Amino acid sequence: MRSKFWKKNRNMLKKEIIWREILYQSLEKKQNRFQQKELAQKFGFSLSTVNNALKIPKKSGVIRTTARYFILENPEKMLYLWAVFRNLKKDIIYQTIIEKSPQEIEGLMPPQVIFGAYSAYLKIFNQAPADYDKVYVYLEKKYLSKIKERFPERKGVPNLVVLEADKFLKNYGKITPLPQTFVDIWNLDEWYAQDFYKDFKERINAILA
Repeated sequence: MRSKFWKKNRNMLKKEIIWREILYQSLEKKQNRFQQKELAQKFGFSLSTVNNALKIPKKSGVIRTTARYFILENPEKMLYLWAVFRNLKKDIIYQTIIEKSPQEIEGLMPPQVIFGAYSAYLKIFNQAPADYDKVYVYLEKKYLSKIKERFPERKGVPNLVVLEADKFLKNYGKITPLPQTFVDIWNLDEWYAQDFYKDFKERINAILA
């Protein structure tokens, strides 16, 4: 089933961009009612693209449609739907090992970087449930040379992972938005990812309560 929805190209799929926006509006702006036309216009997508993005959530009972709009009825289920669908590894465009602490690595990042995963969690909540030793950042490919200049490629287990940012991600600021941070952490396999996930889940439940 998974291969049916995946494409080999890097960068986030259009349906994920739409899912992210819906979840961002719900979790961070308390908005659960949307119009397909407005989403299409916001991203420059066709109405058919938006409609296609809603097919899986519709079948899963996550959203309910009316004649004029659709309603996100189960944000939590939508989060996990995206988490299962997400293929984080396909977005990796560069990784290397750096003999510095995560905080030092973060401090040396070029301004075009968008912090993700554990770094984003720490910046969102001003605390972390566990220490982390791996930094994940998003960057548009056209700026990749800036990372490579500061952090040359070296052999070893990488502690800096650069993921390709879609062109809309920067609109959410310098860190990944709440839903993307959650989904990305859910997909990571470092031993401390489970601590982050458990704490994040409690925070999401509090937001949705």
